[in-house]
Amino acid sequence: MYKILIKVVVALSLLLGSHISFAAIEVHEFKSEIDRQRYQSFIDEMRCPKCQNQNLSGSDSPIAMDLRNELYLMIDAGKSDQEITNFMVERYGEFILYRPRLSPATILLWAAPVLLLVFGALFLWLLVRKRRRLAQEVETGLSQQERARLDALLNNDSNDKNKQEKSK
Repeated sequence: MYKILIKVVVALSLLLGSHISFAAIEVHEFKSEIDRQRYQSFIDEMRCPKCQNQNLSGSDSPIAMDLRNELYLMIDAGKSDQEITNFMVERYGEFILYRPRLSPATILLWAAPVLLLVFGALFLWLLVRKRRRLAQEVETGLSQQERARLDALLNNDSNDKNKQEKSK
C-alpha cells in the first residue's frame, strides 16, 4: 500500500510539474523584419512597472505581457516610435524608460556623472597642491611667509653686493 501511495504522489507531482513547463510563449507575426526589430528594441529598452529593474522582454508578469501585446498592436497599427514612447510615458511615467529623456526633472540625473568627475578632479588637484606645499615647508623648515621674507632679504643682499662690486 505504501509503495502504491508513493507512485501516485510521484505521478501527480510529475503531471502537475509538467504544466509549469508549458508556460505560454508569445508569438507575434510582423509585417516586416523592421517591425520585428522595432518591437524587440522596445521590449529591451522598456522597464516592467511591476518588476522594477527588469525589462519587458525578461519579465513574466501579467502587466509585462499586456505591455508587450500593446506594443505589438501599436507597431502593427503603424504608430511611430515617438508616438509609442509618448503613450507609454504618459501612461506609466518616465520610470518605464531605461534611458529617461532629458527634461527639467531629469537634468540632475544626466548631469551628475559630469559634476562628480569635475568635483573629483578639483578635489584631487587641491589635495596634491596642499601636499606639495606641506612637503616643501617640511623640507625647508620654513613657512611660506618666512620663505618670502628670506627671499626678499637674499635679493636685497645680492643687490647690495652687486652695487659694492660695481663701485670698486
